[in-house]
Amino acid sequence: MHFGDIFIELILGFIALFIITKVLGKTQITQITTFDFISALVLGELVGNAIFDHEVGIFHILYAVFIWGILIFVLEMITQKFSKTRGFLEGSPTIIIRQGQILRESLKKSKLDVNQLQHLIRSKGVFSIRELEYAILETDGTISVLKKAPYETPTKRDLQLNLEQVNIPITLISDGKVINDNLTEAGFNTTWLEEQLRQQNIFRVEEVMYAEWLEGSGLHVQTI
Repeated sequence: MHFGDIFIELILGFIALFIITKVLGKTQITQITTFDFISALVLGELVGNAIFDHEVGIFHILYAVFIWGILIFVLEMITQKFSKTRGFLEGSPTIIIRQGQILRESLKKSKLDVNQLQHLIRSKGVFSIRELEYAILETDGTISVLKKAPYETPTKRDLQLNLEQVNIPITLISDGKVINDNLTEAGFNTTWLEEQLRQQNIFRVEEVMYAEWLEGSGLHVQTI
């Protein structure tokens, strides 16, 4: 196989996988289930075959990738429109710890042992099972925990502190380039931004690696 053919097939395979990933949505990556994992392996194998199997043409593989992507998309649509199918097709969360007690049958059903359970709860910053009131194994294999009241992190309300409005920081400059959409969303313009930079002895946007605006805290700038 010529290097040029490999190059073309890699590009086409990359584009096909990219399109399918965009169509299926971000949840396919961030909330991957067992079936999603298998689907990713199958898609990768299909493209791999196109590259290294001389008898299989790239267009045959693109057709297979397209059909597989349609099947996954249809499955996602079914689970969105018909809630009763979600438990069967996607699985359902399983309560592993209830009222501080480990549910042995739930562990067995989920193919977990105590050591694996301890590993999962440590990933949530909990180092003792005695701290937990509930623990739920999610469909993507992660665990969600609810601590007992004495081990919960106190909130400002608990400490009777003043409650302040929470604002999200907005990135205005990244790698020396102004993000105009964010600048407009923040209610500012380039004239205002340039003036803010001059106040910090910065006279060119290209000198800025990162700049963000936070209501109440002003403009934070890091130069290159």
